[in-house]
Formats: sequence, structure tokens, C-alpha cells
Amino acid sequence: MSLLRAALIDMYNGESNRGIPMLNKILGHYAREIDYDHFDVRAKTEIPDLSYDIYIFSGGPGDPLESGGAWQEPFFNLIGQLWEYNERTEEPEAKKYCFFICHSFQMACHHFGLGTVSSRYKMSFGTYPVHKTHTGKEEPLFEGLADPFYIADFRRYQVTQPNRERLRSMGATILCLEKLRPHVHYERAVMAIRFSPEMIGTQFHPEADPEGLLTYFMEPERRQSIVEEHGEARYFRMIRDLSNPQKIQRTFDTLIPGFLDHAIEQLTLSTV
Repeated sequence: MSLLRAALIDMYNGESNRGIPMLNKILGHYAREIDYDHFDVRAKTEIPDLSYDIYIFSGGPGDPLESGGAWQEPFFNLIGQLWEYNERTEEPEAKKYCFFICHSFQMACHHFGLGTVSSRYKMSFGTYPVHKTHTGKEEPLFEGLADPFYIADFRRYQVTQPNRERLRSMGATILCLEKLRPHVHYERAVMAIRFSPEMIGTQFHPEADPEGLLTYFMEPERRQSIVEEHGEARYFRMIRDLSNPQKIQRTFDTLIPGFLDHAIEQLTLSTV
């Protein structure tokens, strides 16, 4: 059997990050099933074509609504082409499977008109619970995750004010929402959407490897910087959550591996 092909779509604009190394590590576990290529979208305007089977869109820095980059039109065109391809393709083994993370999730929501993308009143930085919606409780990819379950969340932007009519017309569903915050009067952000049977996205970082992040965040200079900007209490809560196998570790073990396992199963139906 020939290997499936995946496109790792790097949205970090050349900035140092943990997301791409963690996604490389996850994809490395599937070397027997998947061969993948890396595309540096924002720094090098590298955009994959439609010849891939699986597309993973990373997180990244900056304003998701910023305009002017030469990569933006072909990037949004790719999302539209993937959607249209799946719409006209009936065979499960011929579909294109997509996972959008954080920055890419915000851009996909904007592209599809599913909600309002805006800056948060304060940066979200750390580990938090998110709550499943009614639909999220029935989402196969979320099986094995508690309600609420814990996520790694690092963002200055958010998706709120979901367009219910547009969601219905697309067949898209909101899967989970931001943690309950009764002490503030802000709308809860949308934290995950299933756009279609083949396309899903999360506002948070399911690729967050707890072991790798623990090492990263416990470096003295980084620890000092986090404590100064976000406070000691938040820093130590994040360290505790990263160390707890029932929290971030479970999310890491469940979401992207579950997405890839399902995609591989569907894409290889004709060879079984």
C-alpha cells in the first residue's frame, strides 16, 4: 500500500515556536502510513495543491484578520478549494481531511463567515477547562475526554457571536466553548467547530505536548518572563496541569491522533 500524503501548513511566519516541532513529532509516529511535506505559508508563500490527502493547519502569531500578505489570497483559496472538492466528491476514500489550529481556526471561521474574530480583552495564556456543547458530547473525536476537559490555550484573539444560520447552512456544529467565567461579562469564545465530516478545528492547541512544554516553560528565563507577565499563580497552575496525566496529556493523546486515525481509516477503505 502506498503512503498517504499530508501537508503540514506552517502559519508561524518564521517565528520560533513549539507548535511545528510538536506536530512534526506527532506525524513522525505515523511514518508507516503517512508521508508529509512542510509548507511555510506566511514567510515563504508556500501553498500546497490539492494532491494531498490530509492537511494540518498550524497556529501562529499576529492578527488573523491582517491584510496585505501575498500569501493570503492563495491561502484562503486553498480552504475554499478543499471545501468545494469535498462537496463534489462522494467516496470517503477520496476526500480531503483537514485540521485547523488556533490562528488557522480563526481564519477558517472568518473565511466561512461562522462568527466574529476579534481581539480578547486580555491574552489567554496557560491551561484551562473547556465545556462540550450538546453536539460536542456526541462528537466521536471527543470520546474519552471529560466534560469539561483541559486544553493548552495561548491566544490574543477569539471567535465569538457565532452565525447560527451560516452554521446550519454549512452543516457545521460548535463542539465546545470557553470556560465558564461568571465573574466577568464577556461572551464565551467558540473553542472548536466541526466544519464537516472531514474538516474540524480547535481554538486551542491539541498538539501541545505536556512533556515538551514542561521543559520549555521551566527554563529559568522563560519562567521569569511568564511570571512577570501573567502572575505566579497562573504559572504554577499551568505547571500542575501539564504534569497531570488526566488533563493536557489526555487531550494531547486524543485529538490529533484520533483525527489522523480516522482519516487513515477512511482514506484506505478501498484497499481493505
